[in-house]
Amino acid sequence: MICPRGFFTLKHHRSFFLDNPLTPAAEILKFQMSKKRGLSLEEKREKMLQIFYDSQDFYLLKELEKLGPRKGVISQSVKDVVQTLVDDDLVSKDKIGTSVYFWSLPSCAGNQLRNVSKKLESELEISKKRHVELVEQCDSLKKGREDSEAREEALSELKAIEQKYNNLKEEMGQYADNDPATFEAMKEAIKVAHEAANRWTDNIFTLRQWCSKNFPQAKEQLDHLYNEVGITDDFDYLEFPTVTPVKQVEE
Repeated sequence: MICPRGFFTLKHHRSFFLDNPLTPAAEILKFQMSKKRGLSLEEKREKMLQIFYDSQDFYLLKELEKLGPRKGVISQSVKDVVQTLVDDDLVSKDKIGTSVYFWSLPSCAGNQLRNVSKKLESELEISKKRHVELVEQCDSLKKGREDSEAREEALSELKAIEQKYNNLKEEMGQYADNDPATFEAMKEAIKVAHEAANRWTDNIFTLRQWCSKNFPQAKEQLDHLYNEVGITDDFDYLEFPTVTPVKQVEE
């Protein structure tokens, strides 16, 4: 049956051909749709490994990029696929001169898998032993901790003691400022701050003297600048504060 021109097109009425198994177009479309489905990463890895196993030869990356499309792996993805095989120790890689060669033998892969299997079996045995030890430890800890009135009473008493301890600790924190150790630390901090303040005061006097000596013609401008930043005529070294001992305060 010949369809009128413009009645429908293959692009917009694909379902018609697919649902009609008698049309040759249905077979063509199914073939095209099957070709569009790309290989998964695992399938690509298997394809690239097969190249090594079949030839048992050494390859440069450029050579693999040419061989990959023959197995259905596009050349642009060959490098990444091969690198995943190298990371999993399924493909060996070595640099000889300025060239980097890749290779993999079925026997090497088998040995690697056997080594991995042995390692996992060893870890499993260790985990089993550890599990048995923990179960035994758990059972031993349960002894003497069975539910009873005496145990409940002891736990209640312990909880009360812990609550009292927390309350006392919180109360002590309120008197931290009167702690002798804290008081001594504050005295030391005051001493350090006092020395630092006088050290900067000395630096300011030195700088003023240097400016007066090197720029005598700018005395008025400098005095105005000093007043703006707070360096007035009463600016001087700080005297160390007198600290009254705690005992005298209590008396």
